[in-house]
Amino acid sequence: MDNKHSIKEFEQTVKALGYDKEKFQAFIEIFDKVLGSVREPLVVLDSDLKVVKANHSFYQTFKVISKETEGVLIYDLGSRQWDIPKLRELLEDILPQNTTFNDFEVEHDFETIGRKIMHLNARRIYRESKQTQMILLAIEDVTEREYYKRHLEELVEKRTAEIRAAREEAEKGKQIAEAALLEIKKLKDQLEAERAYLQEEIKLEYNHENIIGQSDGINYVLYKVEQIARSNTIVLVLGETGTGKELIARAIHGLSLRKERALVKLNCATLPSNLIESELFGHEKGAFTGAHSRQLGRFEVADGATLFLDEIGELPLELQPKLLRVIEDGEFERLGSSHTVKVDMRIIAATNRNLEEEVRRGGFREDLWYRLNIFPITMPPLRDRLDDIPLLVDFYVKKISKRMGKSIEVIPTSVMNALQNYHWPGNVRELENVLERAVINSSGPKLHLVDELKTHHKDVSTAQETLEAVEREHIVRILDQTQWKVSGKNGAAEILGLNRSTLRARMRKLGILKP
Repeated sequence: MDNKHSIKEFEQTVKALGYDKEKFQAFIEIFDKVLGSVREPLVVLDSDLKVVKANHSFYQTFKVISKETEGVLIYDLGSRQWDIPKLRELLEDILPQNTTFNDFEVEHDFETIGRKIMHLNARRIYRESKQTQMILLAIEDVTEREYYKRHLEELVEKRTAEIRAAREEAEKGKQIAEAALLEIKKLKDQLEAERAYLQEEIKLEYNHENIIGQSDGINYVLYKVEQIARSNTIVLVLGETGTGKELIARAIHGLSLRKERALVKLNCATLPSNLIESELFGHEKGAFTGAHSRQLGRFEVADGATLFLDEIGELPLELQPKLLRVIEDGEFERLGSSHTVKVDMRIIAATNRNLEEEVRRGGFREDLWYRLNIFPITMPPLRDRLDDIPLLVDFYVKKISKRMGKSIEVIPTSVMNALQNYHWPGNVRELENVLERAVINSSGPKLHLVDELKTHHKDVSTAQETLEAVEREHIVRILDQTQWKVSGKNGAAEILGLNRSTLRARMRKLGILKP
């Protein structure tokens, strides 16, 4: 039978029956019938708090018998083991007319059963006149549940302390681990950046292993390359456009102690100033519009290697102090970051401009010029190394023919004379373009020259002109030859071996306008 249902049935029955001496026997029978089989210990008290009746579970749980219990004050039961302060408080709250229900838990040492945690619930049973006649006291042994709960709390506290100790121990090694991870990440980022850079580099075609020539000018350049290669000294490669300044930079790197790493390159003339800064120094995510991720700059990629700054004369004036700081201290900050990065790299710079003249004009910092001009190497123009033209022609014709699937075996004397008598303002780059057009238009084994190469008669005066004047004259002559067609097939940009945007930029800088 359900305990709650039985107690409720008993309460309703007692309310209807009342409680007086004449009907006491009937009450006993009802109590035994309704609550005798309930597993929960129950005891009924009169208004004087004396035991009227208890169920079998009460006697069994507390190891007492009915004749020692009935008619005895609840506080005097079992050598006063029920004299519990909280029980007195509970029952005294129940006795007033305005209280019908109360319960609480008590932990107590019982003489017969030892220390227990009991949940006590007291209810008043009354007539319709609301006069208190009896109190029903229900008792639940919750010792195991409470002990388990307390044990669980202790276990949780213990485990929490263990976790806290483990975290503290882990925190001690966290800094070492983080430092190691940062170092690994730095090396990984550098490797990834270098790999990405090399993937771009292999798309280009180089012949840096082959500096073609036996002239005194080239031999002197190669002597200076061998002289400086194994040091970390900054090298400044000078010379006109198309003389092969990058080949010299690659030769220096190839003979250096850093040759196992890539030669990292940046052309300062091909990017706007804001992109040059990002490419050189790198940037953090969100440093500017479009910076969707962190990127290493060329200085970090070249850490431990060689950085080749081509067209250094085109470097914007506002970036020159930052470059000077890297040269002097090996330190810089990425765009969007206050963290200082230290690098160890060798710088090789190249320019076709007269930097000394630029310093006088205020277009180049004097202190940067002095830092760069430690060991200059000047590439001679092709017109000053005419003896090398047959070797260069033989090399490029074989290279271009192989690429195009042709076989050019004969180079007529008239063609070679025309090539050697030409002034070559575009130098080796222009020579390669002329030979490529010649191979394309040669249908047999004999090289057929397409371009009309006029003999130049201003060698002496030109030598006294500035590089810019020579460049301007050459560009204007090629534009006249192409009827001022800048881009497209057989345009001036193609003949000069320049990107059309680069050519237009040079035209603006040199003040070249279409007539």
